[in-house]
Amino acid sequence: MPGVIDARDRDAALRALAAGPLDVLVIGGGITGAGAALDAASRGLRVGLIESRDLAAGTSSRSSKLIHGGLRYLEQGDFKLVKESLRERDLLVSRLAPHLVRPLPFLYPLYKKVVERPYVGAGLVIYDVMEGTRRPVPHHRHLSTRGALRRAPGLRPDRLAGAMVYYDAQVDDARYTITVARTAARHGAIIVTGATAVSLLRDGERIIGARVRDEESGRLFDVPATRVVVCAGVWSDLIHEASGVRAGYQVRMSKGVHLVMAKSAIDAETGMIVRTSKSVLFFIPWGERWIVGTTDTEWSGDRAEPTATVEDVDYILGEANRVLARPLSRADVLAVYAGLRPLVAEPPAAKHSAANGTGAGEKPTTKLSREHVVDAPLPGLVSIAGGKFTTYRLMARDVVDAAVDGFPRSVPPSVTGSLPLLGADGLLAVRASARRLADDSQVPLPAVQHLIDRYGSVATEVLDLIRADKSLGQPLADGYPYLRAEVAYAVTHEGALHIADVLARRVRLLIESPDAGASAAPEVAAIMAPLLGWHRRRRAEEIRRYQSLAAENAAALYAPAPALSPEVSIPA
Repeated sequence: MPGVIDARDRDAALRALAAGPLDVLVIGGGITGAGAALDAASRGLRVGLIESRDLAAGTSSRSSKLIHGGLRYLEQGDFKLVKESLRERDLLVSRLAPHLVRPLPFLYPLYKKVVERPYVGAGLVIYDVMEGTRRPVPHHRHLSTRGALRRAPGLRPDRLAGAMVYYDAQVDDARYTITVARTAARHGAIIVTGATAVSLLRDGERIIGARVRDEESGRLFDVPATRVVVCAGVWSDLIHEASGVRAGYQVRMSKGVHLVMAKSAIDAETGMIVRTSKSVLFFIPWGERWIVGTTDTEWSGDRAEPTATVEDVDYILGEANRVLARPLSRADVLAVYAGLRPLVAEPPAAKHSAANGTGAGEKPTTKLSREHVVDAPLPGLVSIAGGKFTTYRLMARDVVDAAVDGFPRSVPPSVTGSLPLLGADGLLAVRASARRLADDSQVPLPAVQHLIDRYGSVATEVLDLIRADKSLGQPLADGYPYLRAEVAYAVTHEGALHIADVLARRVRLLIESPDAGASAAPEVAAIMAPLLGWHRRRRAEEIRRYQSLAAENAAALYAPAPALSPEVSIPA
């Protein structure tokens, strides 16, 4: 079936990779890798994508979940990045993924009436002008102090001098990445997770493919390809080093931590952005919750599972409490998650690093550009790093353009700017048919609307599973909108191999429930087991592994918090 990544057909996909030869092998299943696979496949190329863990397992499931222009980058003078980001945001909202990317208002509180309002207002005028006249979101607006408190009663009123309202957009980052990968599969790409590139294959100086390890069986096999494209984010340097490749860039890892809180913790009807001593802090509505973050600090630890520290949590709570009337505490935090940004380090000539750590002359990660860099260090090999989620489509286009330069045959230009993602086609008709679909499938209307919001027009595929097995129409966990059918669908259509693939990325209980989804793990295992042929011991091991992950994920919240000073000031 077009656009399906069926975990039960994984062995056939592995054989297809090994049979080759591919035109393009993409290494990395984050948003950039999925975007590159879609870009290349939609140009008519024979494409394979391998990912060592799961689609969006790294940075692309741990972001701020925003599609945004990057208002703060205006201050850094990065106008090109802001303009590109705004145009991509509007394209996603209006044409490519309206089922996944939705406009979201943000309140920018003002505390220096004479200086701050004209300064921020000028920035937002530039923000609006860069977007152009054909826009799917409203222009920014000025608010009085009273108007600001009407929208966000939870703000401290002292020294508040009004606010600005502007718009960006929101996305479920993991679901978006999975949808891009499925759209690539619809156009012929072979998508395989749990497959690691252990080295690159050479013919002299030319790269001709990769040696791959199947992480499920341990088996090694070769994947021949005319071009190899590395979209591995924070893993890029390791892939280069393992094959003796001297790349033209190095990645610096920046850790971003977010806290998830109940909706009742913050009294506001809109998202908010406030200045901090280091950068900015976002308050982002997320269903019945808030996401608050982020940090931006150097990281040199585990790439696979970066951890939040006590200091990270204290920093976010402390900065939030500078502007909130009711201070937040650890008791308000439901979950914490951390991700790594793969930023491009400054060229060696531009920095003066100390022998250990960051030297006095090296920029902090908050000051590094979010622009992307494409490198072609050897014939047949192209890699990319940097960038931001919002501009993934441009990054994918650029890296595939570089890959097909000098290709043995003519390759057409990128078409992804006019290629809606899976679930966008027929969206309006499916939304209009929600009540009929609810009646036909005997599923409550809110549940059908939930599915349409998450899957777009292919929500009907999830409902087909429920028609075949009524038990799949039941909630997965009490108090959450997810259905048991979504677990089965994750396996049969989205390539999920493990419980963590479902609870961390297909449904978001890892970051939405107080126990990080641990109590739902046995139910998920019961649904996945017959589909994937798990025996009793395998089910128990999967449950144990997920519950261990859930406990580790919340570890920063269990540490004792230092006493907070009652004297809290508004940032200068």
